[in-house]
Amino acid sequence: MKHALITEKIIHCALEVHRTLGPGLLESAYEECLCYELQNAGLQVARQCPVPISYKAIKLECGYRIDLLVEDKVVVELKVVEELHEVHEAQILTYMRFAEKKVGLLINFNVKLLKHGIKRYVL
Repeated sequence: MKHALITEKIIHCALEVHRTLGPGLLESAYEECLCYELQNAGLQVARQCPVPISYKAIKLECGYRIDLLVEDKVVVELKVVEELHEVHEAQILTYMRFAEKKVGLLINFNVKLLKHGIKRYVL
């Protein structure tokens, strides 16, 4: 499945979760509900995937985790914050780089309209 189709399905599922629940819940609640929607849409989802950090010739297990990895192609990082900041962008770009994934979605569920809380990244 192509990246564009996967991200389209992820966004559709995220919109359904946000439409049903609205803003104001914990990130873990959105993660659980989004996983449910993604799986119902026929997508493979891995949750809390470890991301080792490569430093020179070694790999460090530092406890970093990707919220969701969809179809082993798209990194999905979920947030519940007032607004997205550069540090959130740096986080998803770092996860994408270390996981060697080309496409990522940063989704902030703490917004009135979810379209204002979604950012797509391509390396």
